Amino acid sequence: MSERTAPTAPRRRSHRPTGRGPRRLVRSLAGQLFVVQVVIVAAVVAGGAVLAYLFTADRAEDAARRQVTAVAHAVADSPSVRAAVGAPDPTAALQPYVEQVRADTGVSFITVMDTDGVRWTHPLPEQIGRTYLGHIDWALAGQTRSETYTGTLGPSVRVVAPVWDERHRVVALVSAGLTVESISAQLSGPLLALVGVAVAALAVGGVGTYLANSRLRRHTHGMGPDQLSHLYEYHQATLHAVREGLVLLDRSHRVVLCNDAARELLGLTGDLDGRPVVELGLPEALVAAVLGEEPVRDEVHLTAERVVVLNTSTIGTGPGLGRVVTLRDHTELQALSGELDSVRCFTEALGAQAHEAANRLHAVVSLIELGRHEQAVEFATAELELAQQLTDRVVAAVGEPVLAALLLGKAAQAAERGVELTLTEDSRIDDGVLPPDLSARDLITVLGNLIDNAVDAAIAGAAESPVPPEVTVTARIAGGRDCTGGDGEGCDGGDGGDGGDGAGVPGDCLLLRVADTGAGIDPGAVEDVFRRGWSTKQDGHGHGLGLALVAQTARRNGGTVEVGRERGAVLTVRLPLAGRPGGPGGPGGEPGEPADRPGGSSGREREGALA
Repeated sequence: MSERTAPTAPRRRSHRPTGRGPRRLVRSLAGQLFVVQVVIVAAVVAGGAVLAYLFTADRAEDAARRQVTAVAHAVADSPSVRAAVGAPDPTAALQPYVEQVRADTGVSFITVMDTDGVRWTHPLPEQIGRTYLGHIDWALAGQTRSETYTGTLGPSVRVVAPVWDERHRVVALVSAGLTVESISAQLSGPLLALVGVAVAALAVGGVGTYLANSRLRRHTHGMGPDQLSHLYEYHQATLHAVREGLVLLDRSHRVVLCNDAARELLGLTGDLDGRPVVELGLPEALVAAVLGEEPVRDEVHLTAERVVVLNTSTIGTGPGLGRVVTLRDHTELQALSGELDSVRCFTEALGAQAHEAANRLHAVVSLIELGRHEQAVEFATAELELAQQLTDRVVAAVGEPVLAALLLGKAAQAAERGVELTLTEDSRIDDGVLPPDLSARDLITVLGNLIDNAVDAAIAGAAESPVPPEVTVTARIAGGRDCTGGDGEGCDGGDGGDGGDGAGVPGDCLLLRVADTGAGIDPGAVEDVFRRGWSTKQDGHGHGLGLALVAQTARRNGGTVEVGRERGAVLTVRLPLAGRPGGPGGPGGEPGEPADRPGGSSGREREGALA
């Protein structure tokens, strides 16, 4: 029973209506176009053949009319015919003559008759003496006309011409004609040639159409018009829905497609179709990676305001049709990585302090066991004073908790690496001074990367420096010349404050300066310092991103970065507290208006500054 029922169930289901409509014999777009083109070619060839046949038939009929007209006039004008008409027995004289003329000219019949239409001659002797079948009225009136009439030999094209005597009277009539059958026989040869040409044209057209549609089928992958339409709709919906940036380039590296996410990540506006990627105003490192011969995998790049992860791949094989570029926003993740680095720094600092505290505790216990109580107390309090001194200095000068925590953590980390981190006496930032739109992540990115680079530089230059490795940090609210680099104009172009009370007023800026005792930065490399990938380290660990992030963060917040030199490198970041792009109190007095230029400076930049 199972062998009977198992195969029948799917057969019954297969005949149920699915609601998809009747299946077409040809589903692919190429197949449908092939059928349409074959039908069109066949119709054109058939129509051309019919028109050519009709034209040829009309030409043949005209030729037949001219032929029989000439024969009829020649016989009617013949003197022998005129003489025989008046004889007692016209048939005896005319029949042999007209039959000879008929044979020589190739017409179907020549009939000579009296004015009453009674035949004197005919190709069929039994028809002699009978009445002519056709119209003779206009011939009796002296006119020559042609007509198609059905006579004793069948349908024929015929002409009736009058025979005139010496007194210009119609004394007889001459009719000459060609049967339609003989005219059609003359067309058989051209008709066969025409059919052959039509068949050849149809075959050539069909082969050409097949080859063209085979190529189209390969390019459309055999999909039908509905599938292609749905694929295009899915394609458009997907491009605008995905959060990753997608850019398609052709062989000439021109933009074929750029979705909304890519426009936002790269800061692109306007019509991009057909524009070369080198003309989009993107960073040189990003353009070089996109145009490189080798595919790129998860490579971090910086744009004007974002950190993006770049991936590229070639479309097709060999030279390919172009290139696919995908972009992921890494800005938030990079900021979180900075915060994680700070937390890890705090953890390492706590571990180092715990280790040092354990060592100091062992030393104190040992002194007590040795009975040297005064020395034990002196040692313990001295270490506590040294540990607390920096903490008190940072907490007293920097009321902003994020900056204070970062400085304490970096100081402990630097001390563990043998570098002394100090905070200048003029450093002061009260709590609540920084605007809400200046995020803690940006502060960590800027100051954390500056200190990390300074510590590395101080360690690298320790062998050649006459002083111990040291990093000096200045963090304060500044105004006036300190916000412009020395010309006495504030960050918003107005007069600044005295820069020492720690309270932010319109025109003030947050000044972060980090100096080290390293070898400094080569003056010829100042323009490349903030470019992604630039680094003085040669350990191959992918350095060269920290300062680029500092420059990007400063630029995003409307600030500037300046490179200077004292004992070593000095990097200064100025972030405006008022008049920032998109913030309140910008130029023009309206909230949200962007500043005229990043940093709101007076239009002058010191040498080595990056706006």
